[in-house]
Amino acid sequence: MTADGFSLPRLWAMIVKEFIQMRRDRLTFAMMVGIPLMQLVLFGFAINSDPKHLPTAVVDADHSPEGRTLIAAMQASRYFAITAAPETDTEADRLLATGAVQFLVRIPAGFSQQLRRGDRPALLVEADATDPAATSGAVATLTVLARDALIPDLTGPLASLAPKPPPFDLRVHRRYNPETSTQYNIVPGLMGVVLTMTMVMMTALAVTRERERGTLETLLVMPLHPAEVMLGKIIPYIAVGYIQVAIILLAARWVFAVPLAGGLGLLTGASILFIATNLAIGYTFSTIARNQMQAMQMGFFYFLPSILLSGFMFPFRGMPGWAQVVGECLPLTHFLRIIRGVMLKGNGLADSAVELGILGLTLLLTTAVALRRYRRTLD
Repeated sequence: MTADGFSLPRLWAMIVKEFIQMRRDRLTFAMMVGIPLMQLVLFGFAINSDPKHLPTAVVDADHSPEGRTLIAAMQASRYFAITAAPETDTEADRLLATGAVQFLVRIPAGFSQQLRRGDRPALLVEADATDPAATSGAVATLTVLARDALIPDLTGPLASLAPKPPPFDLRVHRRYNPETSTQYNIVPGLMGVVLTMTMVMMTALAVTRERERGTLETLLVMPLHPAEVMLGKIIPYIAVGYIQVAIILLAARWVFAVPLAGGLGLLTGASILFIATNLAIGYTFSTIARNQMQAMQMGFFYFLPSILLSGFMFPFRGMPGWAQVVGECLPLTHFLRIIRGVMLKGNGLADSAVELGILGLTLLLTTAVALRRYRRTLD
């Protein structure tokens, strides 16, 4: 039976039907509302390309009033926050290598005496330049500080030392990335982003695809333990993920000339752990979603904060405290620290132990949730 002409009552009936279906599909409706709100909050509040209060360590071998004045001026600029005062150079280098501090300031012995003699002593500031965007604003501020910070102290007999030029020589060493190449930061990070996007999405569709194709019934009647089903779904994709890792590493080395300062074995082990963690997260999504559309929406809902709050696109330390707390819960955040530390800083197992432990804990917790969520029935 065909309808003749256009009918407003029939149109209204169709509109009501769509609203009823939308109300029944609560997860999809939540995604439709939640994703714009999440983008608004993240881009409006969490993203900051000019981070301040960056953790800074000071090795002061002079202990002079001039040195304290310089440190106070750095803190007053709001770009630097003095968080450590290591006693030895080894301890200071370790803080910079592990990412505990962003800057390392070294005031040499005799700094004050050389300054008073007009010898222009050197003040060394070492920056962790693995993320050039995180340090560019602070480094630019150092030039102004070198010219103006000691003006109140250069009075009387020392007035001749007042700028210009600055009374001391400021030397900034951009460690791990001396040319501040963005490729050194982006290309290793792309490994984590690609793995997060593909691994989560592929396994998020694993169970829902079986349900929509009608093959889940056959799977349920088989004498399979939930762990066997999960491992059977995940293990093939580990091989796929590692192929992606190999491709990106080859491109990073031979196309973009990104160095590999650390060990390939640690890089391999960390990558496999990260791949397994993402696969477990995706499998958990597949046990919650009722169809492939919901699984894809959940995957996108997870991927968006991962790429924005992990430190891949924007400096991690530029985000407010609550955003950093959320970022610390994301596996991508910790993998980026591992991969950049191994490739650019030459970090070893001890330097990456904390991040590896967090990834391992995330894998165990996610696996436990996925196994608990797995249902042996279709309803």
